[in-house]
Amino acid sequence: QVLSGCVAVMASFTKGSKKAGGEGARGGAWSKVNEAKKQQNAMEKTGGGGILSRIAAIELEMARTQKNKATATHLGSLKAKLCQLRRELLEPKSAGAGKGAGFECQRKGDARVGLLGFPSVGKSSLLTGLTGVESEAAAYEFTTLTCIPGIINYNDAKIQLLDLPGIIKGAANGAGRGRQVIATLKSCDVIIMVLDATKDDQQKAMLEHELDIVGIRLNRRSPDISFTKTKTGGLRFNSIVQQTQGFDQAACHSVLQQYKLFNADVVVREDVTVDDFIDVIEGNRKYCPCIYVYNKIDMLSIPQIDELARRPNTVPISVNSKMNLDGLLERLWEELALVRVYTKKPRLFPDFEDPIVITPQRGNKTSNVENAVTILHKQLLEEFKHCLVWGRSVKQSPAICGLKHDLMDEDVIQIQKMTPAEKARAAHGKKTGTTLPGTNIRDENKKKEAKKPLKS
Repeated sequence: QVLSGCVAVMASFTKGSKKAGGEGARGGAWSKVNEAKKQQNAMEKTGGGGILSRIAAIELEMARTQKNKATATHLGSLKAKLCQLRRELLEPKSAGAGKGAGFECQRKGDARVGLLGFPSVGKSSLLTGLTGVESEAAAYEFTTLTCIPGIINYNDAKIQLLDLPGIIKGAANGAGRGRQVIATLKSCDVIIMVLDATKDDQQKAMLEHELDIVGIRLNRRSPDISFTKTKTGGLRFNSIVQQTQGFDQAACHSVLQQYKLFNADVVVREDVTVDDFIDVIEGNRKYCPCIYVYNKIDMLSIPQIDELARRPNTVPISVNSKMNLDGLLERLWEELALVRVYTKKPRLFPDFEDPIVITPQRGNKTSNVENAVTILHKQLLEEFKHCLVWGRSVKQSPAICGLKHDLMDEDVIQIQKMTPAEKARAAHGKKTGTTLPGTNIRDENKKKEAKKPLKS
C-alpha cells in the first residue's frame, strides 16, 4: 500500500499532468519554467550568446526559485540584474547605436495621447471618429505602418491623438517596430489601450507586460522612497511603515550591491516591493495614466457590456456604431486634468476665446502662476510684480497672488508689471549709502558714520 501510494504521487507529477505544466496547464511556476527553457533553447540554436540569452537565463532561474523570506534577497539581486540587462538592450552603449528613436511626429497641441493595441482592434477607425483624419482601415492586420497624428478640439483645448502601428508579442525586444512605438509612447501624457471586447483579457495582460519591461508604469504613481547617494557611511536604511511585501534592509543591500552602490541613505515611507525600489534607483520610469477602451461592444450582450463598464479605468465603445464616443472624450479630459487659464487686461473684460492651457504632466508637474506666465512669454518673469486672480483657487475675487500660487481650471488672471523704478530697485537692491552710484558694488572708501549718543 505504501509503494502504491508513492507511485500514485509520482504519477500525478508527470510531464503530461496539469500540475507539471503539461498540455493541460496554462499557468503556474512549471509553465513559466518550460516557457523560459524554450526561449533559452531558441537563443542557443540561433547562436545568441548576448543580452537576450542572459535575460532568458535569469528569467529561468527566477521561475525555478521559490518565493519566501529565505529567497527574497536572492530574488532581489536577480531582478536588479534583469533590469540592468533590459536597460542595455534598449539603450546600447556602442557609439554607432543610439537610443531607440520614435516616429518623426512633431509635438502639437496642449497634450499628447497615444493609441496602443494589437493589430485590427479599431485604432485607425477610432482616430477617424474622434479627429476626422482619414487613416487607412481594412479587414487585414498591419494596415497602419507609421504614426498618423490628429487633433481633437475639446473644451477650448487642442489634444494631439497618435495612431500607432499595432504591436506584437516581443515588442519590447524590437519585434515588429516595437521599439519605435514604445519610444513614442514615452512622450505621451495619456495612453489609450484599445482592446477587442470579443476576446479574452489575455491581450490586456500581454500589452501591460510589454510596457512594464521598458519602464512604462500604467495608472501608478512614483513610490515614496528617498534615495540619496553618499560618499561614506555605508548603507543607512530607515523604514517608517511596516513592510509586508518582502522589502527589508537585506533586500535593499542586495539590490545596491548589483549597482555597485555601497554608501547610500534610504528612507521608505510606504509599503513597497523590491521592484519599486529598483525603479527609484533607475530613475527613468514613466508613470502614465491609461484608459482601457474596449471596442466592438455592439457584438456583446447588455450584461457583458455592464460587466466591462464597471471595471476600473475602462470605457466600452463601438466605433462603427458611434456608441459612447462622447463618454470617452469626457473620461480623457478627466485623466488629462488640463487647467485652462484666461487672461484679462486692465479695465477690459477677460478673453474667454483663447485660454492658456497648462498640462500638469509636463515640466515641474504643477499648474501655478509661474507656469502660466512662462507660457505667455519667458521675459515676463523678469518684469513680473504680482497678478490678480479671479476663480475657484482664491477665497475672494480678485486676490493678489505671487508666482507660486496654484491655479485651477477656468481661473482668470491679470498680470501686473513692475515700474522702471521698481526694476532698478530689484536689480540693485536698497541703497545704503555704501555702494557705487547705479550699481550694487560696495565702496570701501565710504564708511558709515558712527551714531551719535542719545541726548540725556
